[in-house]
Amino acid sequence: MDAAMMETSLSIPLPPAVERALQEAHCLMGDVVVFFRCLANNMEAAVRSTRGCDSEQDSDSDNDFETSQLGTKEYWEDAYQKELETFKDIGDVGEIWFGEESMNRVLRWMDNAKIPEDAAILDIGTGNGAFLVEMAKHGYKNLTGIDYSPASVELAKSVLQAEGLTHVDVKELDFCHGGLEGYDLCVDKGTFDAISLNPDNTGGVKRLYVQALKASLKDQGLFSITSCNWTKEQLLERFKEGFEFVQELPTPTFQFGGKKGNSVTALIFKRIR
Repeated sequence: MDAAMMETSLSIPLPPAVERALQEAHCLMGDVVVFFRCLANNMEAAVRSTRGCDSEQDSDSDNDFETSQLGTKEYWEDAYQKELETFKDIGDVGEIWFGEESMNRVLRWMDNAKIPEDAAILDIGTGNGAFLVEMAKHGYKNLTGIDYSPASVELAKSVLQAEGLTHVDVKELDFCHGGLEGYDLCVDKGTFDAISLNPDNTGGVKRLYVQALKASLKDQGLFSITSCNWTKEQLLERFKEGFEFVQELPTPTFQFGGKKGNSVTALIFKRIR
C-alpha cells in the first residue's frame, strides 16, 4: 500500500459502534489506573500500620487521601453518560466496579447469612445496576438502587429493563443528603471510596454518609461495604458509632515489605441503637 492509499484508508470514518468500543477500551485503561491507585493506597496504609502510625486520630482523619476528580459528581456523570451511549449502541453495560468476584463474594455471604428474599435491600451508588441485576436473578425481590448521577440512573433502568427486571426500583438520589429509612441491608461497593476523594469538604461528606447510613438501616440491619481505599482498621474506626462489626469477607492479598495486606477490604456491620 503506497502513502496515498494509506492516507485514504486512514481517513475513512469508523462506524459508531466501533468508535464506542474504542472509547470503552480507553475507559477500561482508566479503570486499570484506578485499580492500581487503590492498590497503592492499601499498600501505603499497610506500611503506616507497620510503623505504628495508625493512631485513632490518624485513622479518623478528614484528609486520609489526596482528593481527586473521582470524588466529584461531574466525573461520574460524564463516565456514565459514555457508558449509557455505549449501552444504547452495542448493549455493553460497562464496567463492574471491583469485578464480578466482588458481587459474587457478597452474594455468597448473603446466602450464608440467610438474607430473606423479601428483605429490603439498598444498593448505594448503583452505577450501571449490575449488582441489582445479580441480586434479582438470585431471587431477591425488594431491591432499590440509588445514585446521584442522572446518567447512571438512566443506564441502570435501561439495563434492568433489558433483563426484564422492571420491578426493581432505581432512584436519582444523593445518599449523603439522607431521607431514606427502613432497609434490612445496605450494600456499598466503592461509593464510600469515591466520596472520600471529594475535593469539597471531604470530612463533612464522610460524616454525612455515616449519618445517612444510620438513618437508612433498621435496628439490627446489616451493612456490606467493599473498599479499595480503606483498610479494615480504618473502616472499623469510621463506623464504630452505631454499628457492630460482624465479619470480614475473604479478599485477595498482597505482600509488601514482608507484611501481608488486602487489595480490597470487604466488611459486614450491624446497626445497633
